[in-house]
Amino acid sequence: MGVFVFLPLVLPLTAWPVARLAAQHLHPRTATRLLTALAAVMATCSTVCLALLMVVGTAQLPGNPLPDGWSDPEVRAAVPYDEVAGRAAVPALLVVLAACAVTLRRHRRVRRRGHAALAGLPGTEVAVLPDPAPYAYALPGGPRGRIVVTTALLAHLGPAERRALFAHERAHLTARHHRYLLTVRLAARANPFLRPLRAAVAYTTERWADEAAAEAVGSRRAVARAIGRAALVSRGTPGPTLAGLAAPGPVPRRVAALLAPAPVTRAWPSAFTAVGLAAWTAAAGTAVSAMSSANSAVTLALVLRAATPL
Repeated sequence: MGVFVFLPLVLPLTAWPVARLAAQHLHPRTATRLLTALAAVMATCSTVCLALLMVVGTAQLPGNPLPDGWSDPEVRAAVPYDEVAGRAAVPALLVVLAACAVTLRRHRRVRRRGHAALAGLPGTEVAVLPDPAPYAYALPGGPRGRIVVTTALLAHLGPAERRALFAHERAHLTARHHRYLLTVRLAARANPFLRPLRAAVAYTTERWADEAAAEAVGSRRAVARAIGRAALVSRGTPGPTLAGLAAPGPVPRRVAALLAPAPVTRAWPSAFTAVGLAAWTAAAGTAVSAMSSANSAVTLALVLRAATPL
């Protein structure tokens, strides 16, 4: 295993440059998919390596349920730094699993509360709540999901801005943006070094929906006005994995992007640009992370198999 088992824990640092540049230079759809894929793979690799280190640490604990041969000195000698890192990985992995479980539970609770709030309302795509608090969000679930908006927010928007609002939230549901948001939140829980990617995806999903809304209503300025007005009065969304018109993400940047020409769709940026170099660096870091975790898993499996009596 050697040092390879530790690489996936720190290789997410290679994704920091692309997390900053992708939102500025890539189409938001491309940026969202790229950053989410990087976060998911890197989080999985780092969690696998924590689990491998935990196996080594657990093998040294008295009364462990593992075969006796796994705690032999020869086995421990085959895994460097096992006495320190192996034992530290046990509580670290427990913290990761607990944090991910809490995130999933909160996400499910928010969705249940959202659907419970709509009980008794007509089963239309748009659900208007008579609430004095102005907010709107896309609520996934069911065949297509639903758009939830309050009368207070609609009162602050004109007809064109309301169409932009509905097109924006419909884009969130159509593209399943809640899945991207939940994935990067779980990844950030698994490895804190992935938090910049979580923030970047929270912004790029909103920009993705902005561009889809601008195309649907045929006016980028109408979408920009809707975002600006909603941001002035809205309190956001009831959960971090539910997407809304005015949150999250820096609203001035989104408005400025809508007032500029539409971004060009590119499958992969050129390596001769800053964002291309950052993307290739992150891709290389992800590939090394995957190979390191696979190498460590195979090595430990072979060592433990040799130490386990048939």
